[in-house]
Amino acid sequence: QVQLVESGGGLVRPGGSLRLSCAASRSIFLISAMNWYRQAPGKERELVATFTAGGGTNYADSVKGRFTLSRDGAKDTVYLQMNSLKPEDTAIYYCNAILYGVKYWGQGTQVTVSS
Repeated sequence: QVQLVESGGGLVRPGGSLRLSCAASRSIFLISAMNWYRQAPGKERELVATFTAGGGTNYADSVKGRFTLSRDGAKDTVYLQMNSLKPEDTAIYYCNAILYGVKYWGQGTQVTVSS
């Protein structure tokens, strides 16, 4: 099992930045993949960014060039740096981990982009 705790959400103006954190209860290098999803009101949950155990990253087209993944193995934490935020980035952001084929979710953190 793995527990995930997200933090870093908040209210930011368009064009601003936020950094989300996802702290895992076990080594992130043992986890097959760690992902960030988001869900806006009335919309389905969508995959935003993926971090593989090997260090590879993938991003949704809507965030490419604006969002960046990083990780700190000593803290077992994955970060999502979000720059040039737009109102359409407003959503609850969820951290997801896949361990031995099982998906685990954090509780989510709200990101609101508004002037």
